[in-house]
Amino acid sequence: MYCTLIITRYPKHLSIFGFLSMALFRLPLWLNKKIKFFKLMGSGKNGTFDIHPDLNQWALLFTADDETTKAPGFLSRYWNLFRCDIKEFLLQPIEGFGLWDGKKVFGELSRETMYDGPVAVLTRATIRLSRLKNFWSNVDAVADIMPSAKGLIVSYGIGEVPWIKQATFSIWENKTAMKNFAYGLQQHKEVIHKTRSENWYKEEMFVRFRVLRIEGFNESIAIKKLTLQATYEEA
Repeated sequence: MYCTLIITRYPKHLSIFGFLSMALFRLPLWLNKKIKFFKLMGSGKNGTFDIHPDLNQWALLFTADDETTKAPGFLSRYWNLFRCDIKEFLLQPIEGFGLWDGKKVFGELSRETMYDGPVAVLTRATIRLSRLKNFWSNVDAVADIMPSAKGLIVSYGIGEVPWIKQATFSIWENKTAMKNFAYGLQQHKEVIHKTRSENWYKEEMFVRFRVLRIEGFNESIAIKKLTLQATYEEA
């Protein structure tokens, strides 16, 4: 199985067309039989969970059995018409757990493999309405630190429903760097503990991916490592 994440950024004066795309794109995505699962999402402003939406930036995630599967042509023409900046990530799920809308949308995954090359991570949750205040009063401490985390290449905050269904997508130089942030940072460990002790989530999912290809993104030398990564060995 393969997963594609597309981040599109509209010019500021054309942001309304990003909002409209959330409705217009559903039919061509649904009609494309190669696409097994898809989600159209908005974005937060600061590259992680953010209570403030970024109305210029939108996201599409879909899965397919064939790595050559692309977004329907209508979507590409729409993005080009409105002069969007497009970043596309082709991913292969390798590790993870949890459900999305009650389904294992990335198939059966191992909890852990031997892979320690450049890794993408998707953390996604549906927050209980009774725990929204708890969640949003705690995430800023982690969000403020994440951009300076050692080994982080890029991150995006995305979500299906504002404030309730939230996700963070990030790419790290290797799994070790990601784990050092996730489990070595005191603020992050405290948030993880509270998600369990206070039962914040109605549904959650955590998946790691091997990054196969990136288009439209050229931020640092570190990104070149992704294209040179050797084939990993599964545990």
